[in-house]
Amino acid sequence: MFLREDKNEKKYMKRKIIIIGPTYPYRGGNSLFVTFLYDALSENYNVQVLNYKLLYPNILFPGKTQFDLSNEVKKIESIRLVNSINPISWFEVAKYINKANPDLVIFDWWHPFFAFCHFTISSLLKKELKNKVVFIPENFISHEKNLFENVLTRIGLSKAKYFIALSHKVENDLKLIAGGRKIFRSELPVYNHLAGEVTQVDEIRKKFGINQNEKVLLFFGYIRKYKGLDLLLEGLKILIDKAEHLNLKLLVAGEFYDDKKFYLELINKFNLQNFVQIFDEYIPNEKVKEFFIVSDLVVLPYRSATQSGILNLSYGFNKPVVITDVGGLSEFVIPEKTGIIAKESTPESISDAILKYFELSGQVDFKVNIKEYCEKNSFKDFKEIIDNIFKEISE
Repeated sequence: MFLREDKNEKKYMKRKIIIIGPTYPYRGGNSLFVTFLYDALSENYNVQVLNYKLLYPNILFPGKTQFDLSNEVKKIESIRLVNSINPISWFEVAKYINKANPDLVIFDWWHPFFAFCHFTISSLLKKELKNKVVFIPENFISHEKNLFENVLTRIGLSKAKYFIALSHKVENDLKLIAGGRKIFRSELPVYNHLAGEVTQVDEIRKKFGINQNEKVLLFFGYIRKYKGLDLLLEGLKILIDKAEHLNLKLLVAGEFYDDKKFYLELINKFNLQNFVQIFDEYIPNEKVKEFFIVSDLVVLPYRSATQSGILNLSYGFNKPVVITDVGGLSEFVIPEKTGIIAKESTPESISDAILKYFELSGQVDFKVNIKEYCEKNSFKDFKEIIDNIFKEISE
């Protein structure tokens, strides 16, 4: 099913797929996912990515820059054609797709902000392409809900013929609007492109000022309320009081999208100044490895989630995780084998889960378990999903 017949030249060619989504020069999990998606499909299909020439207006973007300024970047070819707020661009994109006449059109979806952009482009596709539209919702609705999100999401996804869900949580949410449309199931890839060989651990620990006997927790990624850093800070205080022998250090590595002052006040309130190091910046790729190398455990104390690129990045470094049992996160953790699941998004539950990990770390080979789990990552079979969609289209 990878090939299609070119009737003009009487030969068979690779099927053509167009992906609409961000990739380099944009940063972040959505860009990384589209990049891995391209790699997964390009061996068997002729894949083209229509990238954004404007992703978010600067006034709506809380970070310092939308662009990846890393020296080491995983790059793919793309055409920067989509402007998220310019309707003229949406018509141009649809015209481009209609002329290219692909066998499949895939939209990467993660936020209701793109509802009208994606709705317009998918609505303007010519008749023979409307049956070939796939949406991959990384989130069904965004983590920080507002009054209009459900309506915008329904609009944005309304022209999808097929869906590919990346968690059971998203799959179940999609069932509410899918009607008779088919939902396929995959998951995020394991992001192991930055891992490489582990070297110079002692030197990096010294660089961060970490003593040899300290156990290091890592909170990685941008800071917003739903990610629960405040819960982790209070949980750390509880844990220090009950298990001082662990000698814990917390690294917080990521750009603050919330008021940084709030978190600094919590650190002072709980007397954690000697236990927490903050790196308030978007961590470039060449530095990511250092944070994971020196860490014993990655903590995701989220209040809400579907799946998480940080979890899959942690697995790429063979690092165990503590996660809260929210959204679809627990689908990707084997309890007490690849990580620990905190039953609730509370400081007490998070501190108990961290303590449980260190109690088990001498008995359970988390690293081996993570390697075995990653080998079964269903993203490896993504091209089979696409092949099944082509079969559906041809029936």
